[in-house]
Amino acid sequence: MSRMIRVQAQADHIESLAKAAPLSAVEELVWNALDADAREIRIDLLTNALGAVEAVRISDDGVGIDVLSADTTFGSLGGSWKRHSVETARSHRRLHGRHGRGRFKAFALGGHVEWRTTTRSGKNLTSYVISGDIENPSEFSLDVELQPGPGTGTEVFISNVRANCDSLLNAVETVQSLAARFALYLKSYPDVRIYFNGLPVTPVVVQKKTTDYRITIENGAEAKLEIIEWKRRFVGSGRIVFAGPDGFELYEQSAGVRSGGASFTAYLVSPRFPVLNAENALVMDELNPEVRMYLDGAKKVIKSHFIALGDTLANGRKSGWMEEGSYPFDVSDGSDAAKRFDKLANELADRMESFSELAPSERGIVFNLLKRAMETVKRGGLKEFLK
Repeated sequence: MSRMIRVQAQADHIESLAKAAPLSAVEELVWNALDADAREIRIDLLTNALGAVEAVRISDDGVGIDVLSADTTFGSLGGSWKRHSVETARSHRRLHGRHGRGRFKAFALGGHVEWRTTTRSGKNLTSYVISGDIENPSEFSLDVELQPGPGTGTEVFISNVRANCDSLLNAVETVQSLAARFALYLKSYPDVRIYFNGLPVTPVVVQKKTTDYRITIENGAEAKLEIIEWKRRFVGSGRIVFAGPDGFELYEQSAGVRSGGASFTAYLVSPRFPVLNAENALVMDELNPEVRMYLDGAKKVIKSHFIALGDTLANGRKSGWMEEGSYPFDVSDGSDAAKRFDKLANELADRMESFSELAPSERGIVFNLLKRAMETVKRGGLKEFLK
């Protein structure tokens, strides 16, 4: 059996949703799987002989897509069934989607998308394929498979991939970014597993340190602030994320706080935030007085956290440099020049990720050049230094 499903939305609007970044598109498809009660999700990049991405496959063991509601699921942009539910039916986990838009972001990965799904109706399993092309985004075809799969679940298979999908090939960075994005959710629902090219997406693997704080704002309300420091820098770090107590992320913005080169995400958690989000107050940022108080309190704590961390880190580095013999001042030297050098040396170590990998002799050369530059600048010229 084969039939067409027509989407009740303008094609240019659908195409605009398909212009998301590859990582953002993958995140949306993972959220769709989680909303379908999946416990295990696998993201795989299929590459050609040259190592370029040829297809993207995202599979899950959720409940699948109900064939009886396919017209509603795919035919009405903004008409998601999730608007009338707050949690998944099987695991009672918080739902992410509300607007029925996430599925169209699949086209940000490639021009042809197939949803190969198996769902249960009573005691029977039914499998079918829903497919669509970006050239004709207002129509999807639905084909029922004669042989159902062994269990419920959905595989999203994306071909005719876009060139920018190669940005996902850096597995370490992609896993890091996904782990940060789903950190609180995975902590709230430890039975959920996400894999990227066989690598587990888990904050435990990629985080360096977690520190918890309690903040109290002017009206006496409290919130938990969890600062996770990551092992590697990645796009999207240095953010404050508002979340409910169930680990569901509601809104995020840049922290705007100097971290001494540390990569981090600060999660601000309170049962008050889902209420503020429903009132569209979080997106107002500092224009909303209550949200501004939470932001001010969080930024103050984050700033203090990294000042203390920087002092501890700087002292540890200095001790290590002294032990290896690369530090160019005497151990007991408390001069202003030595203090200025310490500040510059630590800024250099923060900005240059590979600095700690230098051999002691190489670091000693860099330090001596830095010291000489400081002395030359103090005398008022750089010509002597450049000789």
